[in-house]
Amino acid sequence: MALFLDINEVRMAIMREFELVATAAAGLEAIVAKEVRRLGYECEVDNGKVYFKGDEMAIAKANLWLRVADRVKIVVGRFTATTFDDLFEQTKALPWEDLLPLDANFPVAGKSVKSTLFSVPNCQAITKKAIVSRLSEKYRRQGRLMESGALFKLEVSILKDEVTITLDTSGAGLHKRGYRVGQGGAPLKETMAAALVLLTSWHPDRPFYDPVCGSGTIPIEAAWIGRNIAPGLRRDFVCESWDWMSADIWKEARAEAEAAANHEQPLDITGTDIDHRMIEISEQNAFEAGLEDVIEFKQMQVADFTTEKEYGVIVANPPYGERLEDEESVRELYREMRAVYRNMPTWSVYVLTSYEMFEEVYAKRATKKRKLYNGYLRTDLYQYWGPRPPRKD
Repeated sequence: MALFLDINEVRMAIMREFELVATAAAGLEAIVAKEVRRLGYECEVDNGKVYFKGDEMAIAKANLWLRVADRVKIVVGRFTATTFDDLFEQTKALPWEDLLPLDANFPVAGKSVKSTLFSVPNCQAITKKAIVSRLSEKYRRQGRLMESGALFKLEVSILKDEVTITLDTSGAGLHKRGYRVGQGGAPLKETMAAALVLLTSWHPDRPFYDPVCGSGTIPIEAAWIGRNIAPGLRRDFVCESWDWMSADIWKEARAEAEAAANHEQPLDITGTDIDHRMIEISEQNAFEAGLEDVIEFKQMQVADFTTEKEYGVIVANPPYGERLEDEESVRELYREMRAVYRNMPTWSVYVLTSYEMFEEVYAKRATKKRKLYNGYLRTDLYQYWGPRPPRKD
C-alpha cells in the first residue's frame, strides 16, 4: 500500500466544489451556457446568469475561456430575508473564513429590486458588519479588521426578498482582453463582438468580412475563435492573488489553453472602414492580439467592396442613426450594403443595429431577427443566411 500521494492527487483531494455563476448581457445567456458546457460543466440558465458547479480549476478555466460572459463569480450564499436581522444572521452563518483571510480587503457592492429591504446602503452595511463579526470570532480578533491584503469584491443582491451574495473572481470585466490600445467613439465590447461571431454560421475555412470594422474588435475576436485562442490568456484575474488559489492551478490551466490554440490555422479575415484612423487603430490592436499577419485591414467604403469568393460571412455593427441628423447618412449606408451584398448570393450577412426600419431600408426581410443589448441599448441582430457550402470530398 502506497504511503505517499502524488502532488496532483493531494491537490484534487483538497479541492472544494463551489457554486459558480457566469454573468452575461441579456440575450447572450444561451451562448455562455454553451461555452460552459464545452468546458465540461453542466449548467442552469437564468436571466443574465449561467449557474454551474466546479472547483478552483473550474474558476481558472472559466475566466480564461468564456468569450461572452461578463464575469465569473462564486455564489457564497442564497437565502430569503425580509428584515435586517435576517440579513445579518444568515450572512454571518456563511463560512467566510474559508474564503477570506484575516487581512482581506472586501468591499461590498449592492442592489435591491422589488424587495422589503430596499435601502441598498443599509443592506451593504449590514452585510459587511455580519462578515466582520464572523471573521472576528473565527480569527479571535477584536476590533476593526485592517483589510490591508488581497482584494475580494463582494456583492449582496436582493430580488423579491431573495438574497444572493457573490464573490467576484474576475476583477476587471472579462471583455478586458488586453489587446485594445485604441478605440473609436462607440466601441463594441469584446464580449459582444465574440457573441456576434458565435451566432453566425462561420467556420475557419470560410471567408469572414467586417465592412465597418472600427477598431477591429469583431475581426480580432473572429480570429481568436478561428484559432481557438483563449480570450483570457493575455490578462490577469483578481483571484490569482488569493492565498487559496494555487499558482499551480493557473499554470496548468494556462498551459492547457496554450496547447489548445491552433496558431497554424489558415484564416481569411478582412476588416474595412472608411476612416483611415480606424484602420491604423485596428492594426495596432491586432498587433497587440498577436494577429498582425492574420487579418487584412483596408480603408474602403462599403460601396467599393467586391469579391469573387463564395460562402463567406459578413458581420457588421454599423452606425445606428441614434441622432436625427445622422439618420439619412445611416439609411444610405444600409442601402449601399444591400446593393453590394445582393451580388454575393452565397454569403451570409449579419447586421447589428437599433434602427427599427432596417429591413425596410435594406429592402429585404431577415431570415431571423434576434434581440440583443449593446450596453443598455436595445438592438436587433438581422440574420440573412446564405446557402451551405458544398461538402468537401
